[in-house]
Amino acid sequence: MVLVKDIISAIEQFAPLSYQESYDNSGLQVGNPDAEVTSVLLTLDVTEEVMQEAISIGCNMIVAHHPLLFSSLKSISGRNYVERIVQTAIKNDINIYACHTNLDNVKHGVNAKIAEKLGLVDTTVLAPLGGTLRKLYTYVPLADADKVRDALFAVGAGKIAKYSECSFNVQGKGTFRASADANPSIGQAGGAREEVDEVKLEVIIEKHIEGRVLKALFEAHPYEEVAYEIVALDNKNQDLGAGMVGKLPKPMSEMEFLAFLKTQMKIDCIRYTALKGKNIEKVAICGGSGSFLLKDAIRAGADFFITGDFKYHQFFDAEGKIVIADIGHYESEQFTVELFRELLNKKFPNFAVLVSSTNTNPVKYFS
Repeated sequence: MVLVKDIISAIEQFAPLSYQESYDNSGLQVGNPDAEVTSVLLTLDVTEEVMQEAISIGCNMIVAHHPLLFSSLKSISGRNYVERIVQTAIKNDINIYACHTNLDNVKHGVNAKIAEKLGLVDTTVLAPLGGTLRKLYTYVPLADADKVRDALFAVGAGKIAKYSECSFNVQGKGTFRASADANPSIGQAGGAREEVDEVKLEVIIEKHIEGRVLKALFEAHPYEEVAYEIVALDNKNQDLGAGMVGKLPKPMSEMEFLAFLKTQMKIDCIRYTALKGKNIEKVAICGGSGSFLLKDAIRAGADFFITGDFKYHQFFDAEGKIVIADIGHYESEQFTVELFRELLNKKFPNFAVLVSSTNTNPVKYFS
């Protein structure tokens, strides 16, 4: 039996909710975390057509990229499509969950899928996030250092980019005196001051795992009172952030690349700025609305910047330094459902995970 909260847990282990942007509203939008799930329908957007599709196939959970609810509802009277969808969901016991900018910000999320479609190599996050890393310091008896280190590593502490189990260790002397009502692992309650050979252990942790790291520390550490410090770091997290930049396996001419982009992203239209008459080697990407990353793409030395939702005057900001290729919001994120499907099929291999057949793109093209 698979519950709504099981689906949520699988997704949020991959894209922690704490990494969504402040304006976002990812998470369970409508439903009951303890409800059993019959099947999951994957979509980019929740529309009335998607709701009817879910009802027609007997699916009671929808997982979407874009939230249905971005702000609070003051009433649910069916005055607009959002209120009507909420009414229909409640009436038919359909759970709605959204995973939006947290999926944009993780390294293997939305932008990695676009990079995969374009065959980019040597990819890195275009604008890494700050404020997501912590440094944990703790003091451990020398004889227990390996045990505590291993416990911290087992829950994800000590990971720095492509390296894991990273720590720094300094040996020294620790002192303490146990009060009469203490239960010390070394020395006697109410006894003399103790001097112990200890290791000062330092590890980097991501903020979303802080709770489980501390739990592991307290369980593995021999002391009744564990001495530790957690310090917030300003360091950029190379595994989190907006956009991505990478290289083509081999250079292409600009027109070759535009044709390649059109084919790989299955699109009919590309809006782009003036070409520069040079081969394309380095490409920056951002699913959805990425104009805020233009300066980052230029700074990264990208030849092309692929995203959606550029406004007319923003195209001038390329200033001949880069080619902006606006492929559309929906078009740039349309393969996000593949991420959900791969993730859930891996976690629940014998469970029905379905991709919606409804095209939710609100923008139509006349050709």
